[in-house]
Amino acid sequence: MNIASHKEASTMEEALPAILLRIVSELHDVAYLIERVEPQLVDLGGPNVLDHPESLRVMQGIDLAVQKTRGIAEFIDTITGSIPASLTVDVATALSLVKLAEMKKALAGGAGHGYSQPLAKAAGDFDFF
Repeated sequence: MNIASHKEASTMEEALPAILLRIVSELHDVAYLIERVEPQLVDLGGPNVLDHPESLRVMQGIDLAVQKTRGIAEFIDTITGSIPASLTVDVATALSLVKLAEMKKALAGGAGHGYSQPLAKAAGDFDFF
């Protein structure tokens, strides 16, 4: 990404703080999705799943991933407040590298943000990708 302090003719030039806030939102979504894995593993593993040291390490790893993702989001959110709105970047190349359509749309600022997946799906449902 090229940082520029003025608007150029490119339609992909955007204020850096706005872009960073969209990244923060996506990171919170990632943390939420990771967090949802933990109870599913307990359900799949049965009531004694946490009696096994390896299972406990996996659960701790999931918790750490959530904490780190939220920590990065909070860090970016906090430093974003000190970045002038006049500081812009061209996001065209970066957006072209994002493969998930909904994430690309959210990062481009074209969608209100919601969670990536519904809380409950019927048994047997799956997503094609």
